[in-house]
Amino acid sequence: MQVTHGMLGFLLGVTVCAGCPSVPQEEGAVVRPGLEVLLSDSLHLVHGKRVGLVTNQAGVDARGLSGVNRLTAAGVALVALFSPEHGFRGTDAPGAAVTSTVDSATGLPIYSLYGRNSVPTDSMLAGLDLLLVDLQDAGARYYTYLWTTVGVMRAAARHGIRVVILDRPNPIGGAVQGNVLDTAYRSPVGMLAVPMRHGMTLGELSLLARHDLGLQSDVVVVPAAGWRRGMYFDQTGLPFVPPSPNLQTLEALMHYPGLCLFEGTVLSVGRGTDHPFEQVGAPWLDTALVLRQLRSAGLEGVAFSGVRFTPLRPGDGRYADTSLAGIRLTVVNRDRYDPTRVALALLDAIEATAPMDILVSDARHLRRLYGGTDLDRLLDTPRRHAGLRGWQGLAEGWGPGLEEFRARRDSFLLYPP
Repeated sequence: MQVTHGMLGFLLGVTVCAGCPSVPQEEGAVVRPGLEVLLSDSLHLVHGKRVGLVTNQAGVDARGLSGVNRLTAAGVALVALFSPEHGFRGTDAPGAAVTSTVDSATGLPIYSLYGRNSVPTDSMLAGLDLLLVDLQDAGARYYTYLWTTVGVMRAAARHGIRVVILDRPNPIGGAVQGNVLDTAYRSPVGMLAVPMRHGMTLGELSLLARHDLGLQSDVVVVPAAGWRRGMYFDQTGLPFVPPSPNLQTLEALMHYPGLCLFEGTVLSVGRGTDHPFEQVGAPWLDTALVLRQLRSAGLEGVAFSGVRFTPLRPGDGRYADTSLAGIRLTVVNRDRYDPTRVALALLDAIEATAPMDILVSDARHLRRLYGGTDLDRLLDTPRRHAGLRGWQGLAEGWGPGLEEFRARRDSFLLYPP
C-alpha cells in the first residue's frame, strides 16, 4: 500500500505539511529544501508565532542565502537560535563542547545544544511558541544531529511546543547498508535501531524516532520538494555547504558510513589534512600488503591507492605533524559502492598486517559506532587464529537486520525512489 503524506500523519500521530507541494517526478528536477517550501507555501505554520530555530551554517536556501536572514526577511519572529555539534558556524572541533553565545548579526541568543546542555532548558524555551529545525544530516547513523533533534523534540513536548522539521535531502541517497544498531548500545552516535547507512532524511528519521522512542512530540515535517531517494547531493542543484568541519566533500560523505569506524582504532582518518574521511593511515602501515589484500577482495565501486599524508594540528591530535603511510579511497561507481563492507575489509587487511596485537584504541566507542560487539571478533587476533570467518562472514550476518529495517522504515518514508 502506498502511504500518502496525510495517511502517514494519521498513522503516526504526526503531521506532514499538508500545504506543501507534491514532490515532482521529472528527470533533472531542481530540489527545494524544506526552508524554501516553508517560505513559499507554508508560512501559515509560523504566522503569529515566537519562533526558535535550530540550525547552523548549512541551513541555507538554494542560492546559498542564510535561513536566518530569509526567515527574518519574511517576517518570521525569530527570538532564539540553537546550535548542534560544531556550533552555529560549523567550525568547532568534533566532540568539543560548544558554548552559548550571541549572534553578532541579529543580536539573537545562540543556545548550544552540544556541551553543558544537550537539550533546551526551560529558560531557553521560555516564551517560544514554535521550534524550527533546519539541519543537514550526513546520511550515517553516527551523525549527532538526530540526537540533537530528538533532544529538541523531548523538551518541546514537555512545554507543548510544536516542532517543525525543515527537511533536506540525504546527501548520499537512499541506499541501506551496514550493521543495524543493537539498542543496548544507544548513544549520541547511535540513537535508533538503524544501519550505519540508513538512506533516510532527518525529517524521516525524526518520525521514526518519535515512534521508536515513544515521544509525545507534536512534529510537522516540511518535505524538500523535488528530491527522490535515488538522488545524490550533486544532482539536487543545491549549493554544497559542508555539514561539519571534516566532511568537506561529497566524496568524504560517501566514505563516512564506513570509515567512521576507524575513530575507535589507532589509525588516523585524515583529520588535519585536505582529505578527512577519504583516507586512513599510520606510521607503521604496510600499504603494499594492505593494497594487495584489498584488491583481491572483490570490492565494487571503489579504487584504492597508497598515499603519504601528515595530519596538522589541531586535527584530532592523532599523529599530529607525523608523516603517515596511508590508503586513500576513491568512489568510481557510487551505485555499487558499499562503504560499510569496504571498511570491514580495510580493517581486516590492516589488522592482518599490523605490527601490534591491538588495533583498537577505544573499544567502548568502537562498539557504539558499530552498534554491537560483533566487530570484536574481526579485530581479536586470538579469535582470528581460532579459525573464525573474516569480514565477509560478518557482513553476511547483517542481512536479516537490514531486511527487517527496510520493511520497518517504509511507513516513515516521504519521498519516491
